[in-house]
Amino acid sequence: MSKDKSRADLRAAGQISLDDEYEVNLFALQNNITPAQVRELIRKHGNDRATLTKAAKALPGR
Repeated sequence: MSKDKSRADLRAAGQISLDDEYEVNLFALQNNITPAQVRELIRKHGNDRATLTKAAKALPGR
């Protein structure tokens, strides 16, 4: 059964879920990094979107 995006929990709006491939891929596309890099950043820095964006911008070669 697919997740109903219209009923999304707004408390999680500032977070990225490692379990949600769509979120990982979208964040990767928006920040010009690979999904594998997104997963590694989440493991290192947690799932806060602002923190991850800052960490993604600091990656070498970006």
